[in-house]
Amino acid sequence: MSVDVKYTTQATANGGRDGRAQTQDGSLDVKLSTPKELGGAGGAGNNPEQLFAAGYAACFLGAMKFVGGQEKIAVPADTTVTAKVGIGPRSEGGFGITTDLTISLPGLDKATAETLVEKAHQVCPYSNATRGNVDVGLTIA
Repeated sequence: MSVDVKYTTQATANGGRDGRAQTQDGSLDVKLSTPKELGGAGGAGNNPEQLFAAGYAACFLGAMKFVGGQEKIAVPADTTVTAKVGIGPRSEGGFGITTDLTISLPGLDKATAETLVEKAHQVCPYSNATRGNVDVGLTIA
């Protein structure tokens, strides 16, 4: 499958889970720390799972707005997407992640919300990147 790339960005990490990550333009510069649950010290700093959760939540909300525009569905201004990302050992070896998205669409009826979420899941770049590789749960709150 080819992609007609419209935007490219770049980030560099050093020090692994206890280092730093920053974008080339400097707009994002985060200290990284390993959670205690993964054998780290915890403390100040973010981890890759938090960054993935934030990115997926924002991207999925953008996909809902895109679909809403195409389908003439007004996405409420107070819509939220919460991404819960888990990490752990895989039965096949190595590590894997899971993701659950909880979507709040205040004021939309259930059928419209379900249609919007399902169509957004088909166009969202994060959903397309994870499909077949990561278990993604979708819950409408």
